Amino acid sequence: MSAGPEVQPLALILVPAAAVAAPLLADRLLRWIAVPTVVFEIVLGVLIGPDVLGWVRTDDFVDALSQLGLAMLMFLAGYEIDFAKLRGGPLRQAGTAWLVTLVAALGVGALVNPDPLDGAFTGLALTTTALGTILPILRDSGELPTPFGSLVMATGAVGEFGPIIAIAVLLSGNTPARTAVILAAFAVITAVAIGYARRARPVRMTRLIRRTLRTSGQFAVRTVILALATMVAAALWLDLDMLLGAFTAGIVSRLLLSDVPEAEGEVIEAKLEGIGFGFLVPVFFVVSGMNFDLSALLGDPGTLLLVPLFLALLLAVRGLPAALIAPAGLGRRDRVALGLYGATALPLVVVITTIEVDSGHLPSSTAAALVGAGMLSVLCFPLTAQRLRGDARPPAAGKGDRPRVNAESW
Repeated sequence: MSAGPEVQPLALILVPAAAVAAPLLADRLLRWIAVPTVVFEIVLGVLIGPDVLGWVRTDDFVDALSQLGLAMLMFLAGYEIDFAKLRGGPLRQAGTAWLVTLVAALGVGALVNPDPLDGAFTGLALTTTALGTILPILRDSGELPTPFGSLVMATGAVGEFGPIIAIAVLLSGNTPARTAVILAAFAVITAVAIGYARRARPVRMTRLIRRTLRTSGQFAVRTVILALATMVAAALWLDLDMLLGAFTAGIVSRLLLSDVPEAEGEVIEAKLEGIGFGFLVPVFFVVSGMNFDLSALLGDPGTLLLVPLFLALLLAVRGLPAALIAPAGLGRRDRVALGLYGATALPLVVVITTIEVDSGHLPSSTAAALVGAGMLSVLCFPLTAQRLRGDARPPAAGKGDRPRVNAESW
């Protein structure tokens, strides 16, 4: 038999076992505190990884699955965002707040690391917002269709899209002029894809989607996977990071399926979330935990002190601009809640620090401190924001309801 990628049999069991254990642990703790499943995925990855029990390590196969999980995570983040419903005031204010955050974060990065590029990467991790983490919280509390929910959604959307663009620019290694040309070329490809996605579907295609929805054909799911592969390939072909291609593919796919009947659309979305959150995305976070440099974090008191420092910087650099540049009519408690939601950051912090460490732009100890601060942010900030909002939250939507965001009231 020819030699293939290195595979650890134990990893084939323990990585999915950690993924299964994570929601079980989150459910057990739910009566006392709401801990996002992603936190347990990372912690369990640390536990089974080289720095604690040493049962498994990353290999070629596990790393390939992890990269697929990363692509799927960014795809689902893009799929969740409907920019058409966030246009206007919320998106403008969120964009302005993020630009202020970017300037402040780059300044902080320069202070932390004198090397300009390394400092830029460090600061970039402070500009993110965990939209995928706060979206279920908003949905479950019934806040998603409210004006406040629109503000949080816009803040999260920009807090994911902006850093991904910045990553693509920083990692390209090209001159500013060449980078501008490359981004313009990718924008043209994206515009063509969006234009095609917005065209009315032939009746036979809709029939094919419906007919294969519960058969081995799975035409709709295969089409979405093709869109993901195509946009990732386009990004890589243009020497951009795959994150940009995956995120854009999510936006294109939402448009592509926009005219599918609601019942079929919900089934397709459930299938995509099953592939992503049921399989690939947990692998990425468990493997991220396995690569987490716990010994570097605990071995140096100075590094450990970076965790609360980075947590405070997330509030100051990301949360404060979001709160201050909110609409004038927003109350003080709602402003603070918006800032807390905006400062909630973990998935993209893991993504950015993983890329930075692999490319040699960030010490693994600093990356571990940033991820630790991100985990604390998802534990503390959304819960505090919900308590601040208190009775201002409307009743939760009925079972099966899909809240619609209406941003126009701002």
